[in-house]
Amino acid sequence: MGSVRKASAWLGLVEDSDERYYDDEYAEGAETGDAWVTDPRVRVASDSAQEEGRRIATVSPSCFRDARGIGELFRDGVPVIVNLTSLDPSDAKRVVDFAAGLTFGLRGSIDRVATRVFLLSPAHTQVVNGEAPGRVQDGFYNQS
Repeated sequence: MGSVRKASAWLGLVEDSDERYYDDEYAEGAETGDAWVTDPRVRVASDSAQEEGRRIATVSPSCFRDARGIGELFRDGVPVIVNLTSLDPSDAKRVVDFAAGLTFGLRGSIDRVATRVFLLSPAHTQVVNGEAPGRVQDGFYNQS
């Protein structure tokens, strides 16, 4: 299958004639009725994240009423990414005002990640800049 055909199949524009389906009997040595057993070294990401306290919530509110869910997550100590791109500007402003008051009241911080996308960080969370330490600002492309 050509690369254009594969891309079209991946996007769902055409049927993928090269798909392979596996029967339930494919598993060798597995008897019917046996429960699915995973390797004990493998852990589900959400379970380990919940145990370690390393969860981040992403919320895309559709109206101002969804702000309550943002507040409840943040109050529980979970950093929240708030995507306001689907809200009209007046509701988005109300949600940002609510988030600002929430972070102030609980001693957290609010950072703008992108246009109409904000990160609410609890007090015990440190937001690290993605740039390498000691990097010169205009050093690489500055050929003057």
